Amino acid sequence: MSFDEMTGLNIALIGATGGIGHALVKQLSKDNDVQTFSRRGADDIHINITDEDTIKDAARHVSMPLDLVIVATGLLHNNEHLQPEKSIKDLNYEDLISAFAINTIGPSLVAKHFMPLLKREQRSTFAALSARVGSISDNHLGGWYGYRAAKAALNMMLRNLSIEAKRTNKQSIIIGLHPGTVDTKLSKPFQSHVAEGKLFTADHAAQCLINVIKNRTPEDSGFIFDWDNKKIEY
Repeated sequence: MSFDEMTGLNIALIGATGGIGHALVKQLSKDNDVQTFSRRGADDIHINITDEDTIKDAARHVSMPLDLVIVATGLLHNNEHLQPEKSIKDLNYEDLISAFAINTIGPSLVAKHFMPLLKREQRSTFAALSARVGSISDNHLGGWYGYRAAKAALNMMLRNLSIEAKRTNKQSIIIGLHPGTVDTKLSKPFQSHVAEGKLFTADHAAQCLINVIKNRTPEDSGFIFDWDNKKIEY
């Protein structure tokens, strides 16, 4: 078992049917025991991160202490009425609730029920997909109110969790991950604005994120890192 080589680990991956989640499962399953959780996957343990009862029930299916939990879920749009806001005039209650339910509350409740399953006597990691647009100090363009705010709130949740986790395991690592712009359903409507060479395949993004996780230390806990191993300021 080695985090340095990402081999022999017991891993729970939530959001296994998403573009990035599926790619992570493919790569991590080669050398690790990966338990997969999703809302729709026929071969996955059922979970709906907007329903705490399903999260609690899914956690009961984990039969061994975990080395790593990855939450690979997120919502930017739904191809229907929910779209990133260009102006405050576009805000509405239902869309904001959806943004926070998927991007903030869901991963936080996964942490509530899955964090106790992580090993406590050695290095263990909880990682959730965040986004650079959730950085307050890096926001120079505005817009995307709900998504930005929900990811910023997730970053605070991860920071809080990192402080609490250290009280029971000094080697715990709690991090947010920014995968870059990945060729998935989430980014599809916005890919025409991506600079050349900056639209990643899901497989490439997954490999980058695995490398980020592999290179983290307990001193990194509570921070957000991009696909290139660089820390993102809050």
